[in-house]
Amino acid sequence: MFISNAYAQAAGTAADSASLLQYWPFFIMFPLMYFLMIRPQQKRAKEQREMMDALSKGDEVITAGGLLGKISRINESYITLEISANTEVVVQKNAVTTLLPKGTIKTL
Repeated sequence: MFISNAYAQAAGTAADSASLLQYWPFFIMFPLMYFLMIRPQQKRAKEQREMMDALSKGDEVITAGGLLGKISRINESYITLEISANTEVVVQKNAVTTLLPKGTIKTL
């Protein structure tokens, strides 16, 4: 009276194997995300790391905050930028976003 009936499940059919086709968007989505999002981001990070390793005294750079300056001193994790005559600012090395060609900043 209070116990429900238990019924056996039917054996697998051809429709069950076709149900795997409903998962094909997931199998396509992951490689697509890798090639469109993850791989380019890793490539940019590698280029940024190489640029930071190649920084040297006298290079002209732009920081993430928008400061333009010439590197006057360089340390393992900090650089000193000369932003105008007799004005120097210490910033973290990873704040450098762009390495400018020599002679871009002429007002120093």
